[in-house]
Amino acid sequence: QVQVAESGGGLVEVGGSMILSCAASERTFTMGWFRQAPGKEREFVAAVAWSGGFTDYADFVKGRFTISKSYALKTVYLQMNSLKPEDTAAYYCAPVIRDRESWRNAGTNWGQGTQVTVSS
Repeated sequence: QVQVAESGGGLVEVGGSMILSCAASERTFTMGWFRQAPGKEREFVAAVAWSGGFTDYADFVKGRFTISKSYALKTVYLQMNSLKPEDTAAYYCAPVIRDRESWRNAGTNWGQGTQVTVSS
């Protein structure tokens, strides 16, 4: 089972930027970022394939977030720009599989996540 470790969260002002990292124990499946705000369900944010240039984004982050990876380091990144208060959430990464028009965890345990707080 793929193990992941997220890092890079913290407090940032509205309009600011932040980059999150996700270290994976192995390269398998496409990798995705999710987020969960208090009282809300976890939602898909972005996905990237280990090979090739495939990426996918939720509509609410298109143009603001960029997902990328380092194949050699087995690490996936999420560059977040123009942050909004509604981006405040715990962010998680996981290997993903396609689920209708979105993506879901491929069945691995969730990591501890990393908290992003956007202050207004």
